[in-house]
This record gives sequence, structure tokens and C-alpha cells, in this order.
Amino acid sequence: SSIMSLSEAEVQSARGAWEKIYVDAEDNGTTVLVRMFTEHPDTKSYFTHFKGMDSAEEMKQSDQVRGHGKKVFSAINNMVQHLDNSEAFLGIVTPLGKKHATQLKIDPKNFRIICDIILQLMEEKFGGDCKASFEKVTNEICTHLNSIYKEEGW
Repeated sequence: SSIMSLSEAEVQSARGAWEKIYVDAEDNGTTVLVRMFTEHPDTKSYFTHFKGMDSAEEMKQSDQVRGHGKKVFSAINNMVQHLDNSEAFLGIVTPLGKKHATQLKIDPKNFRIICDIILQLMEEKFGGDCKASFEKVTNEICTHLNSIYKEEGW
């Protein structure tokens, strides 16, 4: 059963859209993070080892940035695989949300920023249809993360 507001057709087209960008998970994940750090420099403060990096070039080359970019994309990939199984989906989103809320104390607005940059990159690389079919998924992810944050007292 699905807690998602996505129909089976929407799930399929979202997966198709995601696959296109996930093929180059490390490069695209890195691009997304570098954009976030460049356009929203305050987000860098959460990452002690990225703090001193100012140039986008330097960030792109960083193993830590690349590693985290890949990690972000892997986590989303896991969610995308379970869009039609609410229990499994929540089993991925919940611990992730809790960790970011309690241990890492990341402002939840950053999830929306990352999702928006992913959508932007999808549109640039694969066009508006690709972006449109993934938009509902990012809304779903952010909605669930935000409710986990509320439970944790944010």
C-alpha cells in the first residue's frame, strides 16, 4: 500500500526520470552539492571538511564532496525504489530524518534546497517532462522529512 499521493503511472515515470540522472550518481550528486554550497554558502557550515573550500572547482575535486554527493543520490535511489511500498519508504526516510534532526542538526529547509537543485539539473539535462515527473517525489520526500523533524521537536 502506498502513503504516497502518486499513482502507479506516476511512480513509473518518476523512476524513469530518476534513472536518467542516477546513471552518473557521483558526478550528478557532486554537481548538486557544489551548486548548493555555492548558491547557499551557509549550508557549508554543516560540513566541517568543506568549510574552507571556496571555489566550485575545489569542491568538485574533493573526495568528501564527491562521496557525500554519491551518498545523497544513493539514499534518494533507495526511496525511489520503494515509492509503492509505504512501509519500506518510511523505513528509509525515518532514520535518515532522525539522524539529520538530532545528531547532525541540519535545518530541514536544506532538503528542499537539494531537491530543487536536483529538479533544476533534471530539467537542464533532460527537459521539463523529466523534471515534472519527479517533482511529486521530491515533495513527498520533503513532506515526510519535515514531519519527522516535527516529531523530533523542531
